[in-house]
Amino acid sequence: MAARGITWNAVALPDRRALRRSAGIAVLAAAVATSGVSVAIHRSFAPGRVIGVGVSPWFADPSVSPDGQPTLPDMASVEQVVRAPQAWSVGATGAGVDVAVLDSGVTPVQGLDASNKVVYGPDLSFDSQSPSSAFVDGYGHGTAMAGIIAGNDGTAGGFKGVAPGARIVSVKVGAANGAVDVSQIIAGIDWVTQHAHDPGMNIRVLNISLGTDTTQSYLLDPLAHAAEAAWRHGIVVVAAVGNDGAANKTVADPAIDPYVIAVGSEDPLGTINTSDDVVSPFSSRGNTDRHADVVAPGSYLVGLRVPGSYLDTNSPNARVGDRFFRGSGTSQAAAVVSGVVADVLSVRPNLTPDRAKKLLKKTAGSIATDRANFVGAGLVDAASATAGSVDKEFAQTYAPATGLGSLELSRGNSHVASNGVVLTGEQDIFGNPWVPGTIAPAEESAATWSGGTYNGATWSGATWSGATWSGATWSGATWSGATWSSATWSSATWSGSTWSSDGWN
Repeated sequence: MAARGITWNAVALPDRRALRRSAGIAVLAAAVATSGVSVAIHRSFAPGRVIGVGVSPWFADPSVSPDGQPTLPDMASVEQVVRAPQAWSVGATGAGVDVAVLDSGVTPVQGLDASNKVVYGPDLSFDSQSPSSAFVDGYGHGTAMAGIIAGNDGTAGGFKGVAPGARIVSVKVGAANGAVDVSQIIAGIDWVTQHAHDPGMNIRVLNISLGTDTTQSYLLDPLAHAAEAAWRHGIVVVAAVGNDGAANKTVADPAIDPYVIAVGSEDPLGTINTSDDVVSPFSSRGNTDRHADVVAPGSYLVGLRVPGSYLDTNSPNARVGDRFFRGSGTSQAAAVVSGVVADVLSVRPNLTPDRAKKLLKKTAGSIATDRANFVGAGLVDAASATAGSVDKEFAQTYAPATGLGSLELSRGNSHVASNGVVLTGEQDIFGNPWVPGTIAPAEESAATWSGGTYNGATWSGATWSGATWSGATWSGATWSGATWSSATWSSATWSGSTWSSDGWN
C-alpha cells in the first residue's frame, strides 16, 4: 500500500475515482468584542501571495464533472439535498453556535469577511513564524471547509454555507504546503476543548477534515483520545472517514473513535432528488466494527476559493468563476455535517453530543447505496434532525479511549522532516517526550494548556487572554539533533495525503 498518512480529506479528481487527502484548518487571531480580548481585525490582512483573479484560461463547468457526468452547480443545491433551507425556515441557522475548524487556516475571502464571522484561535502550524503566512490559509483547504460550514454573503441569493448563522473558530495546524504532524493536531484539539467556553465563546462543534492511517486501536490511540475528550466535554466532534474507498476497509483516525460522528461522502449525481444518490467511490468503506455513521454530499462541491493558495495554484482547472473552487472528498462531506449539527444545536442547545449523534442517525434518509459499511445510517437530513425526538437519557456506552498508546503509531505513514531529518518516535514537534500517562489525564481534565505552553514548550508567545498566539518561539527548537525554523519544514512521507479531500477539479 502506498504511504498515505494524515489525509486532508478533499481531492482533485480526474474522474470519479479516489485520491486520498484530508483537510486541516487555518485561522486569523480575532476574538469576540465582548470578551475583552485583543483582536486582529481580519479585514486588514492582505494575503502575501495573491494571484490575479480571472487570469486562468479555463474555469470548471460547475454542472459537469471532468468525466462528463452531471454535478450540482452550487452550495444552494447541496443544501437542498440535506434539507437545510427547511431547517432555516424554523430558525435553525446555526446562530449562536461556534464551529471550530481544525485545518490549514481561514482566509477572510468574501463570504467569510463579515464582522465577527471568523474568530482566530492559535496558529500551531509551521507557518506561524512569518507574519505574512500566520493564521491565514496558504494551502486553500480550511477556507473551503469554513465556507461550506458557515459562509454567508449576507445578501439575497448570495453564497451561504449549511449553517449561515454560525461562527467559525479557526485553529490552524496545517502549513501552506499541507505539512502537519499529529502532535500539532492533538494540541489543536486540546486547545479547543480547554477554551470552548471562554468568555464570548460557544464552541459546540469541532470539524476535523483530516486523519491518519493509524493501525492502532482507538482504545490506545492518542489522537482518538484527544477527540473523545473533546466529545466528553460537550463538543460534537465531526470527523472525515478518509478517501481510501474499499482499499483498506477501515476509517481514518480520529474517525476510528466510535463516540465521534464519522462522516462518509455521497454523490447526488447532479440532482437534488436523493433516491438516486450513491456513495462516492473514494469514501472509505470501513468494516462491521467501524464505518461511517452518516453520509453527506462530498462529490464536486463548489466552495470558496483562496486566490494564490497552494491548491488554487496547482489545480487551476478547479476554479469556478473568480470566487469559487470545486473539490471532492470526505472533508467536504464532514463540513456539510458540521453545518447541519450547528443548525440543530442553534435551536436545541441542550442536546448532549451523544444525543445529537443519535438524532442525526435516527433521522437520516436512505439513498440508492444501502450497505451500512458504506453509508452508515444514511444521508443527513437537517430538517428532520431539527424536529426529531431522542431519548433524554440516551448515552453511548463504548469502552472509553485511554490515550496510553504510541504517538508514533498515531502518525501512521505521515511524517514531516526538517533538513532531511524525519520526525519520528514518541516526541512532539519540539522534540519533547510524549508521556501518555501525563497528557491523557490532563486532556480529560481539559488542562493540557497553560497560557501558551503545551507539553513543556512555548507553542504560543501569549496566553489566550493576550490573544495573538502568533509569537511562538519555535526557531531554535530541536529534535534528532536538527535545528529548524518554519521555512525548513517539508512533508516527508506525507506527500500531500493528510487532508481528507479526494480532489480538486
